[in-house]
Amino acid sequence: MSEVSHAAIALVPASCTSCLICVRECPAWCIELDSHVEQVSEPGARRPRSVSVLDRFAIDYALCMYCGICVDVCPFDALHWVGAPVEPAGTRGDLVLGTDELAGLAAPTAPGEDWTRDERGGARG
Repeated sequence: MSEVSHAAIALVPASCTSCLICVRECPAWCIELDSHVEQVSEPGARRPRSVSVLDRFAIDYALCMYCGICVDVCPFDALHWVGAPVEPAGTRGDLVLGTDELAGLAAPTAPGEDWTRDERGGARG
């Protein structure tokens, strides 16, 4: 088995504010983000404020250069490296991971921790 040269980028959806900084700064244009705006009323406020809500976030790992610029520029720590590599895929389309898949990569560990996969493909700390 060959040694892993780079890991995957995981998403913490609750931390993403849909600011689009990662999308604009990505040199490979491999990140897609869809969001909508909701009005949020706060007690004592004169008027509701507008908040962007994440609908869809996807990284196309067939295009990704694994440079980590998206991780570095995210001001809300919604993106981070995980130790596990992106799994090989049978088709190019299988390398596009959406919100749920990227959140699943983040689930086993906190940022900065490493993990591997067991024989069944599950996460193991």
